Amino acid sequence: MLPESLENALRKFAQKYAPQQSFGLKALFEKEMKDNIRSRKFQMILILVFIMSYASLYGAISGMSDSTSDYLYLSLFTTSGSSIPSFLTFIALLGPFVGIILGFDGISGEKSDRTLYRIAAQPIYRDSIINGKFLAGAALIVTMVFVMGTSIVAVGLLVIGFPPSVEEVARILVFLLFTAIYICFWLGLSLLFSVVCNNAATSAMASIGLWIFFSLFMSLVASVIANIVYPLNTQLQQLYNAYGNYVLDLNLNRISPYYLYSEAVTTIMNPSVRTVNVMTMQSLDGAISGYLGFWQSVLLVWPHLAGLIALMLATFTGSYVCFMRQEIRAK
Repeated sequence: MLPESLENALRKFAQKYAPQQSFGLKALFEKEMKDNIRSRKFQMILILVFIMSYASLYGAISGMSDSTSDYLYLSLFTTSGSSIPSFLTFIALLGPFVGIILGFDGISGEKSDRTLYRIAAQPIYRDSIINGKFLAGAALIVTMVFVMGTSIVAVGLLVIGFPPSVEEVARILVFLLFTAIYICFWLGLSLLFSVVCNNAATSAMASIGLWIFFSLFMSLVASVIANIVYPLNTQLQQLYNAYGNYVLDLNLNRISPYYLYSEAVTTIMNPSVRTVNVMTMQSLDGAISGYLGFWQSVLLVWPHLAGLIALMLATFTGSYVCFMRQEIRAK
């Protein structure tokens, strides 16, 4: 038991500081949620995302007519139509744009509008500003992703005619979790650039530049580096360097959040994927073809989940530290 005097002191401290911090964070969270929902740019990207989602769903339903898969609900997310990419491919490429839209002007926009110092002058903790902006964006992303996934399953229920299995539901939920964390990483990255840059346009261009690099050019850079370290110009080099070249190329690609996410969700949504590493003839000897169970697939991709969470926290921590060290004053 604590002494009565110490207990009273702790209670007074909690009453004095905790409610103020909670109120400030809650107020800023609600303000940012309202601003994001009412924002024209977010409404436009939200409409675009849902249009592309249902377009990919239409392509999946069209391509499922001759499908023999035992996991029809997973096929709704992974099957592509004749000219329409799958939902999985679409969200890996354009999902980051949602995070960038929500975060690129979070701080730099306040600086440009001369409103940041007014917010900081309120009787709230300073870290509530950056925390409220990130939490509001993350809450909106999680809501959007799970509503979108649930609506696709609901449409699939009408088309297929019977409910999904427990394993299919579990795999879809893990896929949606990966998607939410992946988009939140881009929210944290764009928020970091928003803190560092004084102009919202500069912040947006930096975020979009990294998005394009990781999505389109990272595989090319990884291939060039792997070919330099392990050249494959002659048959002898191919014989000795093929394995090292592939492993290095794979590990370099995994630096990219886009590749990390794509590899993880492909493994989760396709039970026939049995490994995410290099397959050799010795490892295939005696193997029995078949589907992996849910928990076996999760064991394959839990390092990817840990990596995406670490990247998300690293970007948010960077934006938090930079913001707390900046001087905020009226100009």
